[in-house]
Amino acid sequence: MTAQASLPVVAIIGRPNVGKSALFNRLVSRRHAIVEDHPGVTRDRLYAVTEWSGRRFTVVDTGGLRSVTAEGLETRVRAQSDAAIEEADLVLFVVDVQDGILPEDRDIAGIVRRARSPVLVIANKVDGPAQEIAAQEFFELGLGAPFPVSAIHGRGIGDLLDAVLALLPAEAPPAETGDAVGEPIAVAIVGRPNVGKSSLVNAMLGEERVVVDATPGTTRDSVDTPCERGGRNYVLVDTAGLRRRARVAAAVEAYSASRARDSIARADVAVLVLDGSEPVSDQDQRIGRAIADAGRGVLVVMNKWDRIAPSPAPDRPREQAVRRALRFLDYAPILAVSATEGWGIAEVFDAIARVAESHRGRIATGPLNRVIGNAMAQREPPAGTSGRRLKVFYATQPATRPPTVVLFVNDPARMTQAYLRYLERAVRAAFDLTGTPLRLVMRRRSGEERPA
Repeated sequence: MTAQASLPVVAIIGRPNVGKSALFNRLVSRRHAIVEDHPGVTRDRLYAVTEWSGRRFTVVDTGGLRSVTAEGLETRVRAQSDAAIEEADLVLFVVDVQDGILPEDRDIAGIVRRARSPVLVIANKVDGPAQEIAAQEFFELGLGAPFPVSAIHGRGIGDLLDAVLALLPAEAPPAETGDAVGEPIAVAIVGRPNVGKSSLVNAMLGEERVVVDATPGTTRDSVDTPCERGGRNYVLVDTAGLRRRARVAAAVEAYSASRARDSIARADVAVLVLDGSEPVSDQDQRIGRAIADAGRGVLVVMNKWDRIAPSPAPDRPREQAVRRALRFLDYAPILAVSATEGWGIAEVFDAIARVAESHRGRIATGPLNRVIGNAMAQREPPAGTSGRRLKVFYATQPATRPPTVVLFVNDPARMTQAYLRYLERAVRAAFDLTGTPLRLVMRRRSGEERPA
């Protein structure tokens, strides 16, 4: 397991719209979860690590618990909250002072009373002395003294964190990490709505960690989940489906889309999930371009393969059609998978590891210059209008993520896009740059002639 997995876990639970996500954001000191003034915004378990007085622990935000749940999506949200309670070392049961005790609060109190872990009742939305007095009503829940706070304004949060540390289990010595080494690979699972992103994340984790439903837009936040596979550490980020901008109207959807784009920006590898049973759409192409523009490594996954084939065997014509539609990502591996059937999951991990290695990799200066020199000898650089040819004196790679090669030349203006692409193909042919963009940057060598 990763280092995060060995930390104590504090789960935040309660009925919808009592301020659980606001408290989560306050405890982790950043806007990690979406906060909106209507119930049902949070659906998955959201994890973040925080620190107080030198101790680190994991905080888990959950969807609202209801005493009576409907079939389908609400049942799945309830299952996520139940799982958070089960794994928690401490449960923060959030109630709303302004509403007082509601029947759902009493039902949830019965649920957490059966939990194996200690419980703190958090009386939220306490903004003054009057609300502090009103908070005492929650003694009736039989879970001890309520803790008055205002998550939005930060009132009482320091005292709450002190109480949390007092109830957490004693700090254990660092756990053995097995063979998992190195910096975790951050993987953003992206795509348009309802292509199976959450199903893919659950298949990769081997458990239902994020809510899956046939309704587009079920995932609203970016859900970070650490895991280990084959001796490597990963952080999988399930994101909200990216819709066309003209269709993003509601505040929740707008913020979800923003979080998805942020997830791409902080990822090492973006997994672009397509519906393999459908042609590549304009929106698939837009998301692919966003990944390329961000300079992230990329893997293309054709999901729902079980709908079109009885096995995960490759289908060359379909793959070629995807390649043509995503020709600007011609360096990306393409895999056919079925998240629901478990096809291709091991291959997805293998491909992510290879792409991340390429994205982080460095090319030695000597071999790089030999490749550039040989390419230029086979095909002369272009000449400018004055007849003077481009000269590339030497090349070096000063940066990774993505690999960036600087070409020191006599005159950058003489480099054409066609010749730049030719040099990129030469470098890619010589070195393993699977799944990563390669940036070639021109610099005038000091003291060289100015353009005529």
